[in-house]
Amino acid sequence: MKKLLIGCMAAIAALVALSGCDQDKVVYNGASYLMFSDTLYSYPVQETNEIFKVPISTTAPVDYDRTFAVEVIDRESNAVEGKHYNILSNTVTIKAGEMTTNVDVQGFYKNLNINDSLGFAMRLIIPEAEQWKLYGTEAKVVLHKIRPFDIKNFTGYCVVTSTYFQSYMNNLELRLVKSDVVEGKENTVVIHNLYYDGYDTEITFNRDDIQESLVEMEEQVCATTGQAFGAPYGNGKLLISQPTAYTSYYSTNENFVFQYVTMSVDERDGTSFGTVGTFMHVIEWISDAEAEKLKEQGY
Repeated sequence: MKKLLIGCMAAIAALVALSGCDQDKVVYNGASYLMFSDTLYSYPVQETNEIFKVPISTTAPVDYDRTFAVEVIDRESNAVEGKHYNILSNTVTIKAGEMTTNVDVQGFYKNLNINDSLGFAMRLIIPEAEQWKLYGTEAKVVLHKIRPFDIKNFTGYCVVTSTYFQSYMNNLELRLVKSDVVEGKENTVVIHNLYYDGYDTEITFNRDDIQESLVEMEEQVCATTGQAFGAPYGNGKLLISQPTAYTSYYSTNENFVFQYVTMSVDERDGTSFGTVGTFMHVIEWISDAEAEKLKEQGY
């Protein structure tokens, strides 16, 4: 909400600038207010108990240091300070001439459960003259426990369910398949027979940002058009790729991949023959015992 309001303010400022021919630019010259930079934050708590920062900002710098307190609002919190997290200092300072500072918080990995939905609310203790009523003085922080990434957790037996199955594979409920680590390719696994027997599909786990656990996939062949549709359309190869318009991701907590894929066929000269469609699938890794039970059921 705050970002939306800031965007609107920027648009208004642009209009004012355009309407004044003798004005080169519009500069904020109002009061110096203090606020959390946003009203809601979501932070992953890792095994290493790394410190994360909740940013505080001001609308204008001043020529002196400003030190103020931060308090937890107990009635709006279900995470317990000292058990689930610690605020490393209840006072923070925005230095003279600067416009930002942070509240340092440390989450406790061992005291959080995977399915917990815990958080806490904070309030700035500042003079009324420095409070911007439009934004207020409070913010909420949600804590998420994130298990460490281990590529081995994404190998072995896995179950695939897909909207493609419903449309082109006679409402097939699921496929029981297996995956292995791809040697020489970082954080990459190969899934054997993902859609059709005899074809392997490689996917890569992007580890750049633990808050955005994304999967990536290059275009590759997943079947022949004869296997899929009973006829040799185009060059006879059914391609699978990952569309950029949708987000595909993985979970280290539940060991699954949620992925959007586009199926298409090219002509023999490399031009497009046509697109079959864009589908969603979930790949969930299971234990050997679970796999054996599915085999007994005919999967």
